[in-house]
Amino acid sequence: MSPATRRVPRRLAAMGCGALLATALTGCGSVKSITGGGDSAPITLGTTNSTSVLDPAGAYDLGSWMILENSFQTLLRYPAGATVPQPDAAQECGFTGADAMTYQCTLRTGLSFSNGHPLTAQDVAFSIDRMKKIADPNGPSDLFSTVKSVEATSATQVVFHLSQADAVLPDKLASAAGSIVDHQVFPADKELPNDQLVGSGPYAIDSVDESGSGAAKSIDKVTLSANGKYKGDQELHNKKFAVRFFTSPDDLKSALDSGAVDLTDNSLDPAVSARMLSEQNKGQDGVKVTTSDSSDTRFMVFNTKDATMGQVAVRQAIAQVLDRQTITRDVYQRTAQPLYSVVPAGVTGHNTAFYDHYGDPDPAKAKAILAAAKITTPVKFTLTWSRTRAKNAEADAIKRQLEATGLFQVTVTEQPDWEAFKKGWADGSYQAYTVGWSADYPDADDFVVPLVVDGGAFHNGFDDPQISQQLVPQTLKQADRGAATTTFGAIQNAIATQVPLLPLFQNTAFYAAKPNITGVDATVDSTGIFRFGAIGRS
Repeated sequence: MSPATRRVPRRLAAMGCGALLATALTGCGSVKSITGGGDSAPITLGTTNSTSVLDPAGAYDLGSWMILENSFQTLLRYPAGATVPQPDAAQECGFTGADAMTYQCTLRTGLSFSNGHPLTAQDVAFSIDRMKKIADPNGPSDLFSTVKSVEATSATQVVFHLSQADAVLPDKLASAAGSIVDHQVFPADKELPNDQLVGSGPYAIDSVDESGSGAAKSIDKVTLSANGKYKGDQELHNKKFAVRFFTSPDDLKSALDSGAVDLTDNSLDPAVSARMLSEQNKGQDGVKVTTSDSSDTRFMVFNTKDATMGQVAVRQAIAQVLDRQTITRDVYQRTAQPLYSVVPAGVTGHNTAFYDHYGDPDPAKAKAILAAAKITTPVKFTLTWSRTRAKNAEADAIKRQLEATGLFQVTVTEQPDWEAFKKGWADGSYQAYTVGWSADYPDADDFVVPLVVDGGAFHNGFDDPQISQQLVPQTLKQADRGAATTTFGAIQNAIATQVPLLPLFQNTAFYAAKPNITGVDATVDSTGIFRFGAIGRS
């Protein structure tokens, strides 16, 4: 997915798609949509995950995907607690051969969009073709770069023909990027305005409040109601739901305190989340805090084309002295856990490559690394940061740790404009920078390919031919994702040796809700998907 503020990300859980790929998925369970709750006012969720585009062809951030995951169906989806994608609009899906080159799905019968139009295989094929044709540079079309063609062979059969093996295609189809749109409503060559979207998910979008225009346009609020034409497995415990978007954690906390929102996603300041959890554990009245594992990760990224950071010994020395435990304890108030690989804990294939290679922080070893490379100390460089829950505390902590060794001299700078920050790393303006990452799907592939192949999403100039041309293609041929663990281990070990980026931590998710709100614990899991239907009001 896109770099952190989003889904940042997003979006993980463990097994990937191994069971799905080994055999076709069958069985859909009962189809039901239960609405309840006598209060006519919508339950309102607050978030700082801002967004401006909801059309699936252009939506690629945490804020938009939260809406799409509740208002559109995909062929497959991740129910709460699931580690393998399960049928949604599909009745069954599977690869038709061992080479993972052809993927076929049979749709449920009787599906329809909220406007009453039937949902068929033609809509599925149209949705993917349309996304690839529009190719919004800020959208998710690259996820389907391996799809050579998609055809509806009947009203209920759709076949994906791939240009190369792609064992994680089912995971991609289960993400919001796989949202199925109505071919009678959505233009084939341009995106639809936010207030005209039509889906077939458990909720229908009633209204979208926006502010600004052009590049400055943002969505302030989305209001949804239960979709009476929904045919799927999700039970709804409310009839109306709304999402309000805030510009800062402080504004979100104020809205929670005042009752303007009923609950929050994982957007509050970490110190505030930790304090509320502590108060709850002491039996104090107030908001209810629900915690969950998260695969949202954060990295210190190095511009490998820079004269200083392009020296592998410099990067290795930083890896040798950085103290993640101190950062997660003092800066993030234990709302995060140290991360020692690009693949986070909880995702199949994760290892602790950086700890295995460097061990505990050791300035003497770092000094020896620099001396062996004949690098003069202190090494001077600039560390740039933008949006982060901890504001400047994170970068300042890194600076203190590195300078305390006497080996580095670090200048910290903030780029408050997120778009300017992304442009800066893309054009190589920064030497080092801190960025978050959330995956689009729960597979080690989505923490490796987007981050270290051909410069990755952070455009740091790094590419190891052994990783990109040999090891990654090997993993994409392994339909049994558990069997790919060894290969992913080799990739992570190579990354730890070369250090194109340095894993810092992965978050623990904190959700806060008013005492009368129920069901938060029934939806939160490491996928990061927030299922509106699970939430009720007592």
